[in-house]
Amino acid sequence: MASKLLAEEIAVELEELAMPNAQISFEIVSADFENSKSYQSLGLDEVNMNFRSHPSAKWSPLAKSASGGELSRVMLALEVVLSRLSSVGTFIFDEVDAGVGGKAAMEVGRKLAHIARNSQVIVITHLAQVAVWAEKHFVVEKNENGNVSESSVFEVKGARREVEIARLLSGQADSNSAQEHAAELLTLASKSMIS
Repeated sequence: MASKLLAEEIAVELEELAMPNAQISFEIVSADFENSKSYQSLGLDEVNMNFRSHPSAKWSPLAKSASGGELSRVMLALEVVLSRLSSVGTFIFDEVDAGVGGKAAMEVGRKLAHIARNSQVIVITHLAQVAVWAEKHFVVEKNENGNVSESSVFEVKGARREVEIARLLSGQADSNSAQEHAAELLTLASKSMIS
């Protein structure tokens, strides 16, 4: 059954996203086909996505049982799997890294870079571990003068990008140790994308 295969492929991605025991299942609920009032514009069937964070947990609807970080990673895993089968032109992720950090955040960035091999990917993030994987890095700055708020968008490259990554890491763009860490992360991501 296709839903079982999809769930297995999502589980593989979740393991790489620091959720080694998480499982997804799909449940198809069909309305009474003999009752004409059951028919709707999208048909009779409703697909429910169920989740459990470890094998001994009870299955529950994903929206009710997953934490914010778990939900972000499940949705990313689903997009990674579907991107292999679909020719979607552009994916937009708004804080897909919510509730994650450290190694999991690096893996989120790596997965997004993988999707970007075949599609345009736009990511809104506040995590350096995700931002370092970008081919192009834009910063949005909000300026307020008391009466009017304005936003400006500009691309950061080279040394300016390293400073921006340092700012994301520590909140201090001029910190030498943060800039060294930023350079290390950028190098790591760059080498991983080449291989």
